[in-house]
Amino acid sequence: MSPNVVLHDGNGRTGRMIMFKQCLQNSHIPFVLLDRDRAFYLRGLKEWDFERNYLIDTLLTQQDIYASVCEQLDFKKE
Repeated sequence: MSPNVVLHDGNGRTGRMIMFKQCLQNSHIPFVLLDRDRAFYLRGLKEWDFERNYLIDTLLTQQDIYASVCEQLDFKKE
């Protein structure tokens, strides 16, 4: 399913919260989209049907940032 279907209603924050919860429930590193990377995220949504790597790369980068912050704060993965 295209991410555009999930977030088409314009309520992006709710959609991202659902994705965050789904990551946690499925033992994936969650992500928090940084304001500085919002344009990359929006491009990824727009281009999803043609080029999926834009969004995938953006979210993987956000996961790396989240993991790094957790490590700096000494959060333990259980």
